[in-house]
Amino acid sequence: MQKSECHGDIQLRNRVTGNSDQRTSSSTQIKHRTTVQRSKSSSSSCSPESVKKLHPRPSDKLNPKTINPFGEQPRAPSAFAAIYSKGGIPCRLVHGSVKHRLQWECPPENLPFDPLLITLAEGLRETKHPYTFVSKEGFRELLLVKGASEKTVPLLPRLIPVLKAALVHSDDEVFERGLNALVQLSVIVGTSLNDHLKHLLTSGSLIIIKSKIPTYCSICC
Repeated sequence: MQKSECHGDIQLRNRVTGNSDQRTSSSTQIKHRTTVQRSKSSSSSCSPESVKKLHPRPSDKLNPKTINPFGEQPRAPSAFAAIYSKGGIPCRLVHGSVKHRLQWECPPENLPFDPLLITLAEGLRETKHPYTFVSKEGFRELLLVKGASEKTVPLLPRLIPVLKAALVHSDDEVFERGLNALVQLSVIVGTSLNDHLKHLLTSGSLIIIKSKIPTYCSICC
């Protein structure tokens, strides 16, 4: 009887000892992992790159990083796009199932043409939607309001250079919008446009316009 009790005590002691050994080994592994992680973090913090960041060289101030001129640079929004995004154009594009239209914040006849008409003319050189449609349709609708002629004639000296820039643009669609706008303008102001044709149809612009006329005619036909 005493032998069996002694044997049971020995087995119990062995179990307790084994469990304690397992706990000791697991704690040792955890400590080892923690030590390795600390050594890695300390080595990375002591790397040459981190040292440079913490202690910049005096020459870094004299030689700042320059932008790669051959890489793609983020383009700033155009003047028209910036004005439109800030609500400077009092209309918004309404997408329709068949065609788009403009929704004006107030009747166009109540809007001042200066500088709205000039801003819309500048937008004719845009090449992205919705700016292309807003500028083209806005310019057309503004010229159709009552009293448009009296409001437009004083703006011709500022409108002609803007339309000329569209007519000599390298993009054919921009040229087409510029030419249509010029035709619409001539209908509204009539002979008042004659005095400004010498500024519009210079020798350089005539060469460019003549080279684009066949393309425009093919589009229209």
